[in-house]
Amino acid sequence: MNTMKQDILNAVIPNVKKAGWSDETCRQAAMDAGFTQDEFLASFPNKAKDLIAFYLEEADQKLIQALEKLPLDELRIRDRIKLAVTTRLEQNDKALVRKTLSTLAKPSYHTLSLKSLYQTVDHMWYMAGDRSTDWNFYSKRMLLSGVYTSTLLYWLQDDSPDFIKTKSFLDRRIENVMMVPKLKNTIKSFLKFANDR
Repeated sequence: MNTMKQDILNAVIPNVKKAGWSDETCRQAAMDAGFTQDEFLASFPNKAKDLIAFYLEEADQKLIQALEKLPLDELRIRDRIKLAVTTRLEQNDKALVRKTLSTLAKPSYHTLSLKSLYQTVDHMWYMAGDRSTDWNFYSKRMLLSGVYTSTLLYWLQDDSPDFIKTKSFLDRRIENVMMVPKLKNTIKSFLKFANDR
């Protein structure tokens, strides 16, 4: 583990929550914490973009560590996914997430945004026990990307106790997604019936 990178990230985050992920905000926060500009650039050559990528990777690792301590094997797949999403939300900081999403929405961050989202849902599915290698591998991650993104945006506006409204929203979204394979099977059965006539 690169402790300097972690220490710089920890020093930068309070400023980011107020001013956002700008190159200057990150550089100045690091220097205010006692790091030299050379140390900052050696750790994060692309400045804010590298810091965001590192922050998101660290968030993924924190999620994995938390899920490893839970009895996921005793749960249904949908409950494992729900637990993965809610655990991530519980670990999040709303102010930091708002600033991060605002930055990731910029065209220059498009690739990082997609890559980080894919990595997050990939980790969630892997921790949920998914070991598929066929087209289901990609379809599951695509569907969960929609579920996670919409739930995250809902959570940002939710002020209910223990974000109970968000959990209900997540339940509905997962239920909708679980209907997709059933719908596909129904369509396949109908087409087979039609072709056999």
